[in-house]
Amino acid sequence: GLRDARAMAATITLRSSDDETFEVDEDVAFLSETIKSIIEDTENDAPVPLPNVNSKILTKVIEYCKYHVKAKKENESEANVKAFNNDFVKVDQATLFEIILAANYLNMKGLLDLTCMTVANMMKGKTPEEIRKTFNIKNDFTPEEEEEVRKENQWAFD
Repeated sequence: GLRDARAMAATITLRSSDDETFEVDEDVAFLSETIKSIIEDTENDAPVPLPNVNSKILTKVIEYCKYHVKAKKENESEANVKAFNNDFVKVDQATLFEIILAANYLNMKGLLDLTCMTVANMMKGKTPEEIRKTFNIKNDFTPEEEEEVRKENQWAFD
């Protein structure tokens, strides 16, 4: 029946929050646990709506998925995969954070780990002031509160 027809076609249509549609192979889409469970729960070929992901970010996520599916199939060297990942996260901060939100919503551990690690590396060895500058965060602590936080978390500043 329907499931067999889908197995043959094995392409899935994803719809971004701004109403663009993307045709992708099933194995590419299934890197997202969220998409996988939506497909398995609905027995039809309707586009999968992704209300939390716009087309710009979905394009990036699909690029990541396609590469990783292909790399796995072709036993790509770890060095090449690393190089791809490093290039993939060379984006502006706003995009990086949007990819993190998308990876989280789409339940894609690999992509979430990669992007969160990228943010962690941006923070490494920086003072709280430098981190605020890097990420444009306003300091809303009073000097007294800040001193208190520093005392309680001394281990983190050593």
